[in-house]
Amino acid sequence: MLTNKNIRNISIIAHVDHGKSTLADRLIEISGLITPGDHVDQILDTMDLERERGITIKSQPIRLNLGDMQINLIDTPGHVDFSYEVSRALIACDGAILLVDGTQGVQAQTFAHSYAAIEAGLDIIPVINKVDSIDVDVENVSKQIFNLIGARDEEIFKISAKSGLGVDDLIKEIPDLISSPVTKAENTNALIFDSYFDPYRGVIASVRVFGGEVKTNSKLKLINSKFDFEASEIGYFDLKLSPANSLSSGEVGYIVTGAKELSQIRVGDTLVSQEDEKPIVVSGYKEPQPTVFSSIYPADSDDYAKLRDSLDKYVLNDASFYYEPETSSAFGFGFRCGFLGLLHLEIVIERLEREFNLSLIVPPPSVEFKIVRN
Repeated sequence: MLTNKNIRNISIIAHVDHGKSTLADRLIEISGLITPGDHVDQILDTMDLERERGITIKSQPIRLNLGDMQINLIDTPGHVDFSYEVSRALIACDGAILLVDGTQGVQAQTFAHSYAAIEAGLDIIPVINKVDSIDVDVENVSKQIFNLIGARDEEIFKISAKSGLGVDDLIKEIPDLISSPVTKAENTNALIFDSYFDPYRGVIASVRVFGGEVKTNSKLKLINSKFDFEASEIGYFDLKLSPANSLSSGEVGYIVTGAKELSQIRVGDTLVSQEDEKPIVVSGYKEPQPTVFSSIYPADSDDYAKLRDSLDKYVLNDASFYYEPETSSAFGFGFRCGFLGLLHLEIVIERLEREFNLSLIVPPPSVEFKIVRN
């Protein structure tokens, strides 16, 4: 029987292009889920946009079974505009692999993600990647990592995610270097760290279980939204959704909620049993603050209702996106939207147009600023 001692929940964090998705590929190969050379690269980058741009946009979880250990791995984005995806992933984790490109050293997002992991109280495994490159400077990068998190040279793994060099040694040490999950409640208790809308089954929520057990057909409720539902299906993230009978404390998985309304499911909400009269709220979630603003209008005014419904569904998969209705004398009815940066804005617009078959008008973006008189 699987216990907390046999579970490790980890995330891979790094600056953009330092090799996170490639390392995830090697770990998935070692687990036996895929055969080396018999798959596309960056397996967890499932969106067309991710493959076209060569970056990770969405955090992606996957369950890896290694002997008697279950490792729930979450690959995260590296670009600053998607730091919120990283912070959400860290809530579901107990440790993180800090990956640093040996040819580039510590970069801006290496700092940001390291501090986020430290603030979350996670165990951190420092790893230097691309050690087989002719431009690598292991000694200098090791000093940078020491200055960042205090890790000594002998504590830093040296690997090549592309060739697999050193990855076996890394994965063998994960159970000893990352703490097992801590149970925070005796009764059923889980945190929603992501979600998306399925047109046939409603909202499917990604959860980390912090207490008790969630079973198929369990009668559950969300503390903040007050939404009651019956879990029609639960399961694990393998290469695809794998249904199971239950999720136990410490595990990461999904729950089919059947919710159809935006207000019913929110990232950061705590899920408990409907019978729990004194539920415990899982803390650590912070609402994102938009920094770039722009308006979105349908090219055809008759598509306003379609745009509104599309935004309601999209925000379930991107809780950092903010929008509210507005009216323009030039463009008619539309929405004022908030983003975490210009790249985030570009990605949102492209996803809306592709995934919801929309044609949009997007005026130039703006930023809010404050003038202080001396």
